Amino acid sequence: MVGALVELVDVDAGYEAAFEAAAGEALSAVLMSDEEAARRGLAHLAGHNAAGAVIALAEGGGTREGADGPGPELPPGAQWLSGHVRSRDGAVSELLGRLLARAVVVAGDWSRAVDLAVARPRLVVVTQAGDRCSQGIWRTGSHGTGATGAALEEARAALERATSEASRAATADLEAQAAVQEARSAVADNAAQLKAAGDALKRSRADLAEAEDELAAMGPQDQELVARQAVERSRVAELEALLPELEAAAAEESRRASWERAERQRLAERGDAIATLRRDLEVRATGVEQRRAMLSRRLAEVERRLEGNVAEREQAERRRAQLLAKAEAVARLRSFVEQRLSTLEEVLGSLREQRRAETETLRERSGVERDLLARREQISRVDLEESQVRGRLEALTETVRRELDCEPDTLGTPECPPLPPGTSAPSRARELERELRLMGPVNPLALEEYAALQERHEFLEGQLHDVSAARRELGKVIKAVDAEIITVFKAAYDDVAENFASLVSTLFPGGHGSILLNDPSNILGSGVELEVRPAGKNIRQLSLLSGGERSLVALAFLFAVFRSRPSPFYMMDEVEPALDDVNLHRFLDLLNEFRSESQLLVVSHQKRTMEAADCLYGVSMPPGGSSFVVSERLDRGAKGTVPAGPGPREPAATTAP
Repeated sequence: MVGALVELVDVDAGYEAAFEAAAGEALSAVLMSDEEAARRGLAHLAGHNAAGAVIALAEGGGTREGADGPGPELPPGAQWLSGHVRSRDGAVSELLGRLLARAVVVAGDWSRAVDLAVARPRLVVVTQAGDRCSQGIWRTGSHGTGATGAALEEARAALERATSEASRAATADLEAQAAVQEARSAVADNAAQLKAAGDALKRSRADLAEAEDELAAMGPQDQELVARQAVERSRVAELEALLPELEAAAAEESRRASWERAERQRLAERGDAIATLRRDLEVRATGVEQRRAMLSRRLAEVERRLEGNVAEREQAERRRAQLLAKAEAVARLRSFVEQRLSTLEEVLGSLREQRRAETETLRERSGVERDLLARREQISRVDLEESQVRGRLEALTETVRRELDCEPDTLGTPECPPLPPGTSAPSRARELERELRLMGPVNPLALEEYAALQERHEFLEGQLHDVSAARRELGKVIKAVDAEIITVFKAAYDDVAENFASLVSTLFPGGHGSILLNDPSNILGSGVELEVRPAGKNIRQLSLLSGGERSLVALAFLFAVFRSRPSPFYMMDEVEPALDDVNLHRFLDLLNEFRSESQLLVVSHQKRTMEAADCLYGVSMPPGGSSFVVSERLDRGAKGTVPAGPGPREPAATTAP
């Protein structure tokens, strides 16, 4: 017997119900190594009048019939279920390929599965919720083995746990008896250890009796669960016979529900439209009411104004008479002003003629002044050019006297230098003058600046050479440091990984654990993962472990580091609250193993941890008093009290070699 199919496969998270729906009856079947083993298994079931299913694996490692290929391309939102189910056993992998050759999982509800099953009748279409459509049979929801199968599995697991607890209790009993014999031989030297061993023996015997009682109580319960399983299977057969009628009724109910939803939605839309129209009418009615109130106020105001118009009319008549009198006076004033205006216009015309004549005279005078100013500027430029020519002539004379050692009058007419073809002497002279202007004035300090820049350049080249050499040296040092870091880290990693695997096998009997690097090719940038698999569990993530198991994994890693890189002392603060009695016993054995090499300081509230210590320190506070420290050395039975300042109550256990 290889085992149950459900125990030999790994399914991706979220696809468990889809795999259960696609596998069907094969999910609860037992895998046998070959046909002969399968025949013996069926004979055993038939001999005990028990129902069950077996699957025979072929001798070549797979099934006798080959699985079909992946088939044609799938529509968007659909994928082959075989990509989410795998097994470490090659024979089981080939069996999965045969079982899931036509299994397709779609994203969405049962309607998407039905559409794909209608379009491709040969496929077994399932959803992540457990809906299944195949060969014209459509089913919603996952079926599984039901509550009876789960209860039977739970009872069997409880029976196995009880058996394991009984064996562990028997082992603990033997250990306790050996401890009692050893304690009896050393009773004269250490009476306290004898008492502790006796207590441990009592607890072990009580645990053994309790485990035996629980094992005896589980037998009738197992038989009862087997009987209930047979009844439930007959009930399942009856329900499967009623399934077509229920599916038809469910389809009719679904159509009625769809029609009711459509009608409800239409009524809701009409209600929304009516509510919107009502709000519009209320807004319009409010506007009309506001407008009526405004018109009423305006009517009252107009009536008040009409009542006051009689007095205003009389006042307007008196005002009109006054305005007529003022208009006659304004007319007389206007005629007088027009007469004076005509006289002023004649005078203004004569003044404008005089001003125009004066402007012409001034314009002529300004033209003469501009000409005079231009002549003066021209004379100034000529004088400046003459002074420049005189300076250049004197400079040339000095140059001739200094370089040629003769007077300019004795030079004679110099020969014309060779000219480029097609170029005259004046044009060549103009080109040379333009080049001289582009070159700018002569810098007499150019040689000194060049020497300073040359010295600066040589200094910078030396600095650059030193920096390059230092950079090469630093690169070599960095490579050497990286290599040393990699070597040290690899050695520490190998030691910790080896010790971690050993400690996991000690803290989890039958289990195994390992420390893996995410990227072994890049050790400095790689992360570290812990993988622990207790006996009988298929767990890949530490988050799926219980609190006590996670505490044991943390302790295994911690003590693996301690064992790889020892220290004179270690301090632990309440590391065992989540451990049960068995795991606490293993933790104390681990402490006893390390206490011979280092000093252990443990803060604890567990009585058994305190009993394993060599010396205890506790903080106590009497009512109305101040806190003080109480110490007790268990190996000699001596007690001492050390007063301390006020503080919280914190019991502590210290384990020392």
